[in-house]
Amino acid sequence: MAEGSKDQGGTGTPDSEEDSPNMIVYRKIEDIVMRIQDEKAGGVAIRTVKSFLSKIPSVVSGADIVQWLMKNLTIEDPAEAIHLGSLIAAHGYIFPISDHVLTLKDDGTLYRFQSPYFWPSNCWEPENTDYAIYLCKRTMQNKARLELADYEAENLARLQRAFARKWEFIFMQAEAQVKIDRKKDKAERKILDSQERAFWDVHRPVPGCVNTTEMDIRKCRREKNPHRVKKSVYGVPDDGQSQPSPVHISSQPARKPTKEDVKKEITFLNIQLDRHCMKVSKVADSLMSYTEQFMEYDPFVSAMEPSNPWISDDISFWDLETSSRDPSQQRVKKWGFSLEEALKDPVGRDQFLKFLESEFSSENLRFWLAVQDLKRRPFREVPSRAQEIWQEFLAEGAPSSINLDSHSYERTSQNLKDPGRYSYEDAQEHIFKLMKSDSYARFLRSNIYQDLLLARKKPADTEQGRRTSLEKFTRSVGKSLTGKRLTGLMQSS
Repeated sequence: MAEGSKDQGGTGTPDSEEDSPNMIVYRKIEDIVMRIQDEKAGGVAIRTVKSFLSKIPSVVSGADIVQWLMKNLTIEDPAEAIHLGSLIAAHGYIFPISDHVLTLKDDGTLYRFQSPYFWPSNCWEPENTDYAIYLCKRTMQNKARLELADYEAENLARLQRAFARKWEFIFMQAEAQVKIDRKKDKAERKILDSQERAFWDVHRPVPGCVNTTEMDIRKCRREKNPHRVKKSVYGVPDDGQSQPSPVHISSQPARKPTKEDVKKEITFLNIQLDRHCMKVSKVADSLMSYTEQFMEYDPFVSAMEPSNPWISDDISFWDLETSSRDPSQQRVKKWGFSLEEALKDPVGRDQFLKFLESEFSSENLRFWLAVQDLKRRPFREVPSRAQEIWQEFLAEGAPSSINLDSHSYERTSQNLKDPGRYSYEDAQEHIFKLMKSDSYARFLRSNIYQDLLLARKKPADTEQGRRTSLEKFTRSVGKSLTGKRLTGLMQSS
């Protein structure tokens, strides 16, 4: 990261915009943060903590920060001090080293101070290309320490689709930065990695967390002086021609609308007026029916058997769900809600595949599963695996050929010129719709599904019952014959 910049948020020259609301807040927070870090003036001691087989440099505990706030800011209520500390953390001035949630806890949780280079007062507005470089770089580094969270992996996949044409350039930038980082001292690299991660936790927060950068007050500031906004963290230019990322769309400086802009807006609003709108009552009915349908599967509403793992320490329910090959009637019933629910369940997926094999159309599901697996593959394995899928399912004379419409086939063949995780998106969607409208309906009517749904006895059990009945019949006949013989002998004597 470009640590060499000395543009510290707390020492910049004041200008005509220093009294803007956001900057006033930033200055107050930065004043508190600098006082906390000043050990000579009674600040919190920054120390290195020893853990098992490693050391954690430059950290403080959450309890120390809370105590300092209460002592130096004359705060009597600990909850108020925690709230103030959480606001400071939400803006990225302090951050936990163990997770991505920027809040302050009054315990032994370890926190680290953010570098002034990344302070919000520097008016950062990072591009999506910067975020793509950061995530790509994380996948190349120490996976045990810097493994992507689920939401980050999803964001990386979306960004890869959005920047497909320039992804090679992004990948090269990430590789170059990784080589530079590896030359640094190990302790320094740990600190810089955590500070960079905290910066992106502020600008691309965890789903459900407050995003302090998306406020109208910041938009007003950018309109006043757009030239002070730093558009790129890594100095990567954005050509403006690539598709905007679905993760975050950066705001552009305001300009006076032209006549063409007004016409486009009028056209857009007319289209919105002509859209089909569903009544609120119908939406409510649909929501109620959905809730009633899934109510028995909600562990917080309905009782779970043998016990509820969400409110107890017994995880038997989860073990049964994952290991059992003989699903319960309740679980089988859920497969009938939709094809998505059937494919989510491993046993449901296996049963559906078994049914398709009986109809000699299992290639559809096997193709769909292969594409799902492709999306989770490491990036370096994607091109070879994409070609294997093509040779198995779509190439001329393929051993498991599937039926695609001409549009999906052309789009897929075009995508494979530069293969990626989502090259088969159109083909997969077509096959899914085909299974949903055709095979899935027959599966629900099949004996395979009905036997599981009604918990009927398996053929082996039925055969065993027949053998038992036959043995009983033989014994009863044998007894009657023996009795008749004895009676005959007595009469003859």
